[in-house]
Amino acid sequence: MNDYPVMAAEVNRVEPVPRRVRAFLAGETVFDTLRAKYVWEWPNYPQYYVPLADVRTELLVAEGHRQHSARGAVELHGLRVGDLHRPHAARLLADSPIDGLGDTVRFSTRTVRVELDGTRLAESSSPVMVFETGLPTRYYFNRTDVNWAHLVRTDTVTECPYKGTTSDYWSVRTDATVHSDLAWAYNFPTRQLLPIAGMIAFYNERVDILLDGQRLERPKTHFFRVTE
Repeated sequence: MNDYPVMAAEVNRVEPVPRRVRAFLAGETVFDTLRAKYVWEWPNYPQYYVPLADVRTELLVAEGHRQHSARGAVELHGLRVGDLHRPHAARLLADSPIDGLGDTVRFSTRTVRVELDGTRLAESSSPVMVFETGLPTRYYFNRTDVNWAHLVRTDTVTECPYKGTTSDYWSVRTDATVHSDLAWAYNFPTRQLLPIAGMIAFYNERVDILLDGQRLERPKTHFFRVTE
């Protein structure tokens, strides 16, 4: 058994995680387990699912909202440590048709929201973050987390020595104006960047990024565009 997950797998594949996994919030342990599962909710990379027995359930706050997934009914929970409350931070899967997934919890990262002129463009609690030298953190969103009503496809193409060549570019139309070439995707990135395949990112320099509702200052960087 490998100590790392395979690069890609069929949806709903489950494998044991051969390492200890822990999570903390405000200095408090939320879970500590040697029994986590890798679960491929989509083919490119897995999520951690943690046995409920290894979670400090007193920190979970039921939100009274249920969702349905291919893995079973999911009950949304927040996390509360003292005065700090993180909504929608945990997804409890009490029963599942997939062996080994009953009574497990998947935890979300911080909620990232993209806005422009007061219009929501994307929001997710599980974006893929890409760190590049000299650039701000880029947040890549699943296409289901993007508000397509405001995106307009363009013919722009850019190239990156690390990620490859973009396959799509979009401008953003809001009530105020059309902002050219704010979002892009790599459908076929380089091998090292496969987790972002097909996902959508926005220029931090030209949109508003909110982390858990806290608006970040727009970075002042330069970017270059190659159009074909």
